[in-house]
Amino acid sequence: MKIARVTGTVTATVKEPSLAGSKLLIVDVEDGRGELLERSLVAADRCGAGVGDMVLLTTGSAARVSSESGTLPLDAAIIAVIDHIEVKGRSASTSSSKKRKT
Repeated sequence: MKIARVTGTVTATVKEPSLAGSKLLIVDVEDGRGELLERSLVAADRCGAGVGDMVLLTTGSAARVSSESGTLPLDAAIIAVIDHIEVKGRSASTSSSKKRKT
């Protein structure tokens, strides 16, 4: 898994039929301190993330495991919204664009 921040959305009205209903988001992969490691990946959102959220990202064949059929043509999937990260006793910024119910 990778840590990433949602930076934008993707709208695709014509796409692979099995992706119908999937929300696509743009994410930047970061390290635990918020330093950019990889820019602008497109990921399918599996948990209701939004722009500004820090998320857990899974890639490759693992991105398809969370789908019910396991046959979606995904290479990256958001599988969790991160509430807090602590690295060597220091908290990382995980500010979100919206408040979440617990």
